[in-house]
Amino acid sequence: MSVGEEVRDTQARPQQSLGTAAARNLATTTKSAPQMQEITSRWLLRMLPWVQVQGGTYRVNRRLSYAVGDGRVTFVQTGDRVAVIPAELAELPALREFGDEEVLAELARRCEQRDVEPGEVLAASGDAADRVFLLAHGKVEKIGSGLYGDETVLGVLADGSYFGDHSLIDGDANWEYTARAVTACTLLTLRRADVFNLAARADSLRDHLAGLLSIPHQRTNNYGEAAIDLSAGHVGESVVPHTFVDYESAPREYELSVAQTVLKVHSRVADLYNQPMNQTEQQLRLTVEALRERQEHELINNREFGLLNNCDYGQRIQPHDGAPSPDDMDELLSRRRGSKLFLAHPRAIAAFGRECNKRGLVPESVEVGGHHVPAWRGVPIFPSNKIPVTDARTTSIICMRTGEAEQGVVGLQQSGIPDEIEPSLSVRFMGIDEQAIISYLVTAYYSAAILVPDALGVLENVEVSRWR
Repeated sequence: MSVGEEVRDTQARPQQSLGTAAARNLATTTKSAPQMQEITSRWLLRMLPWVQVQGGTYRVNRRLSYAVGDGRVTFVQTGDRVAVIPAELAELPALREFGDEEVLAELARRCEQRDVEPGEVLAASGDAADRVFLLAHGKVEKIGSGLYGDETVLGVLADGSYFGDHSLIDGDANWEYTARAVTACTLLTLRRADVFNLAARADSLRDHLAGLLSIPHQRTNNYGEAAIDLSAGHVGESVVPHTFVDYESAPREYELSVAQTVLKVHSRVADLYNQPMNQTEQQLRLTVEALRERQEHELINNREFGLLNNCDYGQRIQPHDGAPSPDDMDELLSRRRGSKLFLAHPRAIAAFGRECNKRGLVPESVEVGGHHVPAWRGVPIFPSNKIPVTDARTTSIICMRTGEAEQGVVGLQQSGIPDEIEPSLSVRFMGIDEQAIISYLVTAYYSAAILVPDALGVLENVEVSRWR
């Protein structure tokens, strides 16, 4: 029988059973709960120890510290010309808390632009230091001498950094290291002579610089904190020193931040369409998931309390070769004791894996809560897509110590609030309007605090697109 004859025979044959299309009208479908692609593992929320905050404010009391003005400088670019924002000069320790805008503007005008090529030496170790360098763009290495006369990289500076700031007030200052450009750099220089020439005419600047002379006489420890006088190893009737522990007079306070939304559900939907799944519950579940995702994003990126913006500048380091290498991760670990976790964008974790592959290294893995996650030196590396990747394909890797007992990073919340469904998250009924729409106010309160500066470190400007 040919194909055509077989088709005609099938069409002529009467239907002998119920078709599947009609049968589906009497069948019960099996449905999944509403899915949501935005949901991630949210490791930061899971790993942070959460501290109960009463009154919505958490105060971090610290020992008095004289380490000041350790910020970054911001620039504006017009074509190929770069200028420093005058107020940003107050980030320099010598100009800390100096508020005369006219004088700062004049100092900004006296900054000279300098464009250098890779490998050019900006300052040589042992030479007299008479100016501060403001790095607008590029990378600069601080080079020292090793035990056998070989070169040692002491640190890497990047956009917004400065060096040589001690020379602005110390006429006998010398360079303790050699500064060499790694890439093409654009810098601004401000000479000590220009600062003192202006101070001779501006009373506010002269008085400010004179007031700084008292700061070097304050005895401090290696961390810039007010020293505690002690005596050890003495014999006989030596006089035991007297001391006290001084505190910061204006400790930082963290107020709980808030994320809110109003969930609206039509009463007809809530009344009639609740089988097999409750519509209000499913709407609320997805809303809470989105709120928690936003909470983790804020904990990382918020300008007031986010980890990336509040990391101490002394704890920010630059990769030595762009891509995140095992050496960079080791340096990040060495900046603090008791590191509990790394937090990195998945692309940064992949880039680190490629660097390990080049060296024939296999990063270990550790089990956390039933999940196997990559680790380095026994410290787990958790993925987070909340850490931004810039247009230049660079990102950051966070390393932190956690917990109040360890003087680490802690999350802040206030549980026990009205209509709470999860710790520090409430769903409050707001009523039904004239259009029969039910409204619920969904609110989450949270923040994060860094108890001491070395609790958090960041490896910045990590390249994630290098494959060779």
